Amino acid sequence: MLVTSLVIVVLDNTVLNVALKTIQEDLGATQSELVWSINAYALVFAALLFTWGVLGDRYGRKKTLMIGMASFGLFSALTAWAQSPEQLIAARALMGVGAASVLPLSLAIITVIFPPQERGKAIGIWAAAAGGSIALGPIVAGMLLEHFWWGSVFLINVPVVVIGLVGTAWVVPETKNPVRRKLDPVGLVLSVIGLLMLVYGIQEAGWGLWATYAWIAGGVAVLAAFLWYESRIDHPSLDVTLFRIRSFSTPLGVASLSFAALSGVILFLTFYMQIVRGWSPLVAGCLFLPFAAGQLLGAPASAAVVRRIGARTVIAGGLAFAALGSVGIALYGRDTPIWFMIVAALLFGYGMGNVMAPATTRMTLATPPQRSGPASAVQQTVRQVGGVLGVAIISSVGASIYAHAFSPALSASALPPAAQTAASDSLGATVGVVDAATASGQLPAGVAASLLDDANDAFLQVLHVSGWVAAVTLLVAALAILVWLPKQAEAVPWAGGHGQPGRAPEPEHAADAVHLVDEDSDHLAHVEEAPLERNAPAESIRQER
Repeated sequence: MLVTSLVIVVLDNTVLNVALKTIQEDLGATQSELVWSINAYALVFAALLFTWGVLGDRYGRKKTLMIGMASFGLFSALTAWAQSPEQLIAARALMGVGAASVLPLSLAIITVIFPPQERGKAIGIWAAAAGGSIALGPIVAGMLLEHFWWGSVFLINVPVVVIGLVGTAWVVPETKNPVRRKLDPVGLVLSVIGLLMLVYGIQEAGWGLWATYAWIAGGVAVLAAFLWYESRIDHPSLDVTLFRIRSFSTPLGVASLSFAALSGVILFLTFYMQIVRGWSPLVAGCLFLPFAAGQLLGAPASAAVVRRIGARTVIAGGLAFAALGSVGIALYGRDTPIWFMIVAALLFGYGMGNVMAPATTRMTLATPPQRSGPASAVQQTVRQVGGVLGVAIISSVGASIYAHAFSPALSASALPPAAQTAASDSLGATVGVVDAATASGQLPAGVAASLLDDANDAFLQVLHVSGWVAAVTLLVAALAILVWLPKQAEAVPWAGGHGQPGRAPEPEHAADAVHLVDEDSDHLAHVEEAPLERNAPAESIRQER
């Protein structure tokens, strides 16, 4: 049931991609509004992961998870009936509120209910479900869009949420952190403001303008203030002391870079498939299946491979595979064979599967079970922020590349200036403007076809840049893993140690609170698990079932 709730939420991160073209046509959304409909969900999702983790630790992870799932289902129905781009963006943001509960709480529950020797396998299955859902989302969306309106890709969440709620209530035991922690409203506000300013500066203000750099600098400053504030309070939502542990911070940074690369590539692939290649949403969605297949092959088996050759080698190798897949995407053209696209997607997906699962396991090793809520929230937040920044950066850079590459052909066309400005926004906008001009008689059919050819060529430049940027990013991440990730995993149990509850041990006691786990042996066997408060003993739970 934990996997069911995870699948529907992670899947929803990507279903919108396949529906973007249909939504643009139906709601008249600009490229910027389409990107905001993606990032509004992800920004709220990332900002509230901290808070949901604290609420779960304090009031019970199962109960909190069910509340979050219910709100996610409710706001999914609201999103399905949006009548304008503004309503869509707002509803997607509300969906992110409930969705933010699932990732940290599901991972926290897995961490505390599975014994150490089984935890790696459980996390591998969890990571495979999350990774596979990223690619399965476009397939589900394509099937629905073949027969229903675009809102169906969100409405389908409702019955799945109901099933997840019933199953969670029946199967999942309740767990809490025995140390009651305070909420962090100031940290929440600072993180939201900082992220919004940063993303707005990247996505909206326009490169080369002072306003752009002012927004970005302001966002960085607010986020720096957030980190400073979190380091000063007794019960932070974001435990910044975790970043001092290289076994936590290194795989976290690498996972974030990988997520940014994946998010940026997928954003443009859907337009490539549906506009440049002219395929239906269903065909386009099915061509994302190799991403899922690759991740499902790589993630579950990664724990056993880590025990043989070590996490550094596995993660670095996975990043190399993903980079090779990105190079393949950078070589796509108008007539690229489908078999080539499948191979590139398989390589990318297999590589990501061998990155996310061992990286998550390594980060889990570096944190004690009673800190699993905040720690898993940190993991998912930084990854989501990576995805948001990846989409914002690549969409902003891509828009500039497209406008520049398409400008000569557009200027030479017979379109009026207002139509040229609208067409330069994106490939989807160009198609809409040209189709309207052709229908009204402004453009002859032959001229329109030539203009669309030029637009496709300009867009291919964008896709190629995104593929090469992703490949370089992934190779840099691989180098970082090899250089900075320790061979041994650091496990730091705070409970029962020195210092304040929920805080890292004081430096003078650090030697008593830190031990090392050799990943080449049974690398999960020596992680100490602090006792957890439960609402009922395991025996009672089984009898009640």
